[in-house]
Amino acid sequence: MMRPGASPVTLAAAVWPSSAIPAALRGLLLMLAGSAFIALSAQVTVPMWPVPMTGQTFAVLLVGAAYGWRLGGATLLLYMGEGVIGIPVFAKAAFGPAVLLGPTGGYIMGFVLAAAVVGYLAERGWDRSVWRTALAMLAGNLVIYLFGLPWLAAYLAGTGNEAPLQAAITFGLVPFLLGDGLKLALAACLLPVAWKFMGRARRG
Repeated sequence: MMRPGASPVTLAAAVWPSSAIPAALRGLLLMLAGSAFIALSAQVTVPMWPVPMTGQTFAVLLVGAAYGWRLGGATLLLYMGEGVIGIPVFAKAAFGPAVLLGPTGGYIMGFVLAAAVVGYLAERGWDRSVWRTALAMLAGNLVIYLFGLPWLAAYLAGTGNEAPLQAAITFGLVPFLLGDGLKLALAACLLPVAWKFMGRARRG
């Protein structure tokens, strides 16, 4: 709980102080809202093989930055659990354990740590300047690829691909670099502006 008069550590705390309602209820509502936002963003899809391009990663990193590392990571665990039990929250409204075992499984599992990493940096003020926000988002993207690319390579190897790592980089990294750069730039603009707006609102 934030002490009276203390500056909020995360955007979520600035927008919705934890003292407004019981902390457990507030956390649950934020997790549900965050997982719904990610699920909706996952449906913004550019069809590609074997990994589609979606708005999902942008939403994941934005939720991490806004929520902080604990709540951000927990929200992504909830999102992943929702998909596993049959709620169509993954890209193209997919669901079920088979999605995590498929070519995108590593990326989805990487979302949890990526949100936590970005949230950790955001709690230390990295989301309040353009360049630090960009670096935090870059760190989150790197975490996603550190999980996603080896998983994709293993999947492709299982299909008989003779150069699975090269194929994973060709199909699971290179086509996404431009989009990731644009999303990084957008976040680097949005988050510091949001903090400035909240600062004026608190002073006003």
